[in-house]
Amino acid sequence: MKIDLDILIKVVVPLVAALLMSFIATPIVKSFAYKVGAIDVPKDNTRMHDHPIPRIGGLAIFLGFILSVILFADINRQIRGVLLGAVIVVITGAVDDVLDLPAWVKFLTQILAAVVTVAHGVVFERLSNPFGFLFGGSSFELGIFAIPVTVLWIVAVTNSVNFIDGLDGLALGVSSIASGTMLVTALIASDTNTAVVLAALLGACLGFLPANVNPAKMFIGDTGALLLGYVLAAMSVLGLFKFYAVVSFFTPFLILALPIFDEVFAIVRRLIKGQKPWARDRGHMHHRLIDLGLNQKQAVAVMYSASSILGLSAVVLTTEGSAKALLLIGVFVIAGIFGAFTLKERADGKTDADKAEPPELPEETASGEKNDK
Repeated sequence: MKIDLDILIKVVVPLVAALLMSFIATPIVKSFAYKVGAIDVPKDNTRMHDHPIPRIGGLAIFLGFILSVILFADINRQIRGVLLGAVIVVITGAVDDVLDLPAWVKFLTQILAAVVTVAHGVVFERLSNPFGFLFGGSSFELGIFAIPVTVLWIVAVTNSVNFIDGLDGLALGVSSIASGTMLVTALIASDTNTAVVLAALLGACLGFLPANVNPAKMFIGDTGALLLGYVLAAMSVLGLFKFYAVVSFFTPFLILALPIFDEVFAIVRRLIKGQKPWARDRGHMHHRLIDLGLNQKQAVAVMYSASSILGLSAVVLTTEGSAKALLLIGVFVIAGIFGAFTLKERADGKTDADKAEPPELPEETASGEKNDK
């Protein structure tokens, strides 16, 4: 693995700049949150905090990110589309953090942001064929499906980060790991502009992290969760899907596997129960870890570790071929199977009190969880 030193230097400056701007903006945004009433009040058992905490902290992340990108990135047509989409989701998230928008409004604005981004050339033109050794070539054209597939990907990943936003520092930390992993792959590919944007996102996340780790002084809110999911989705289209090697098909899915799997399993679980996909529950991975007896810091550490392993697998998959990465993935799968059995054993051994029906919870928004960490 070889990384160009000149490119490495070029990404350090925007990373540090975004970190400082995000850190400096945090107390200002916190004061603003109190003034506009963007406060998260614990009112059901899906929330882990026990006192009102200001949300809308994603504004600090957004300020650090966008200012750093404007200062240091080449604002070409595609990056302009990413920034316009980011503005749309941030405005939506900020209004929701204050007023609690209806689900359909948030969902439509996410689609709008994705369409604006696609209209600026951020689109899957082709995908690698992971089964090319069995049939077909190394990649295939999406043709007329390119735009809808890209929009679906962006909206799905945007929501996935919001779904795991349930513990102090969880969504922000997992997004930091994901953006850092994407940054490394961009550096390996010598994709300077993509690397600069991802460095700005990583720096902005790290600048806000001290205020968001347990015990959190401020939550990222829908503003931050939607922003992080959207930018990760859009930049994965610009960066990760450029590789046409067989193994590249799995790279973005590995990096974003944790939020994506949690989102998919949550939707399936609720549909099986006859609930709406955005109905709130305590079935998420972080809730299960808490129910196993872990505290917030321990549960977040487990999720960070899993995300890091998947990210490391993605990097190895990109640079060293499939053998080493598949070995890492295999270890993670074995650990996951063991964890699933543990969770099943826990469920089978519940007391009568544990099995009692939980109180009915208010619905989530279509954009995912409303835990606002």
